[in-house]
Amino acid sequence: MTSPIRILIADDHAIVRHGLRQILSDSADMVVAGEAKNGVQALQMARQGEWNVVLMDVSMPDKNGIDTLKQLKKEFPKLPVLMLSMHPEEHYAIRALKAGASGYLTKQSAPELLVTAIRQVASGKKYVSHSLAEELANAITQDSERPPHEKLSDREYQTLVMIASGKTLTQIGEELKLSVKTVSVYRARLLEKMKLKNNAELTHYGLKHGLVE
Repeated sequence: MTSPIRILIADDHAIVRHGLRQILSDSADMVVAGEAKNGVQALQMARQGEWNVVLMDVSMPDKNGIDTLKQLKKEFPKLPVLMLSMHPEEHYAIRALKAGASGYLTKQSAPELLVTAIRQVASGKKYVSHSLAEELANAITQDSERPPHEKLSDREYQTLVMIASGKTLTQIGEELKLSVKTVSVYRARLLEKMKLKNNAELTHYGLKHGLVE
């Protein structure tokens, strides 16, 4: 008998971690062997145990999912990481895959899709939904036609979304663990890249393109 897939769940909501554990407990070939409530803890636990798959939320305090993913892939290049998010695929999926994720799933997905995705990434394959596969194909063929926000760096994109959500540079700095000066640099860069003049235009852009709830 083969050993069960050892899963590390990283999500800052206890209720979500509990729900995921419940879903996966029905699968005899999987075991949730650890839970982390933020990115820093996820990295510590990844270093201390043996894992087959990390199931990680994109939005977490202390160290967000994309940053944690990059660090995990640097330290454990062969460890499959399946990203989970409440955000629609078009917001973070391509960024997550470029950063080394083995797959991306929205939290609205059916439980059986989660089980399928975990088995797939544990076997060394990638997991993407049909709609995301289509989007990836479009991104390759229409690179020059991509909207401006897709050409931003991860930090610039995070700054854009936070400004559009009404957060101040100080609040953004605190959340991303950066100085206000650094956040100002990201803001200036993204304004230049997107040919926008101020926060009001950034907010309008974010709302128009559905980047903020």
